[in-house]
Amino acid sequence: MSEPEDRRKQLLQLAAGAVFLAIAVVLVLIVVNGSSGGDGGDTSLEGVAEVNRELAGIPQQGMVLGDPKAPVELVEFADLQCPYCKAFAEEVLPSIIETQVKNGEAKVAFHNFTIIGEQSPPAGAAALAAGAQGRGWNYVKLFYRNQGTEDSGYADDAFLESVAKGAGVENLEKWNQDRAKFLPEVEATTAEAQELGFNGTPSFAIEGPKTKGLEPLGTPESVGDLEKAIAEAG
Repeated sequence: MSEPEDRRKQLLQLAAGAVFLAIAVVLVLIVVNGSSGGDGGDTSLEGVAEVNRELAGIPQQGMVLGDPKAPVELVEFADLQCPYCKAFAEEVLPSIIETQVKNGEAKVAFHNFTIIGEQSPPAGAAALAAGAQGRGWNYVKLFYRNQGTEDSGYADDAFLESVAKGAGVENLEKWNQDRAKFLPEVEATTAEAQELGFNGTPSFAIEGPKTKGLEPLGTPESVGDLEKAIAEAG
């Protein structure tokens, strides 16, 4: 595993009650969906319509979701293969997107922090290539919806391309050509996360009118903690 055990326990405590149960269900589904042997991703994707509907109408530039003029930028450092990133993306971030992102108070940037395995950098680069066509967040969210067992080999080229198609990437030839080009950016944001002192995923940083540049937040324990950080940064 790529994170200390106590780090994982802390993240699993980010919510209680219904949220905790929802995360547990998510993790069970990860195991079930990834139990086919790990020799290739399932290209019959789930959640395509839901993901595209959820993000419809929200501006995207590269890997930034929200109004480019929003005063606060919340930066998530994550690995697409990380099941805890998936849980956070599906149980915590939607509340931030529905409120502070949609009302123009904040924008959210996805930065790769690839710590799981050898397929993580290519997956991250694939998301960036989708972002170059305005579908980066669709790619990230759809990848999480169809995530397999951690570092089992499911995230092969066939799986990455199926996610691109589901995410609505129009020019697949260009997407394929761009993937290798974005690998250095994946390496750069991974180094950035380490420089900020992060050693696990997901981790967050924030920048706004009331911060001193990009300030690390670590892993907030609740939606309320993120909401408060955004309000204080603005």
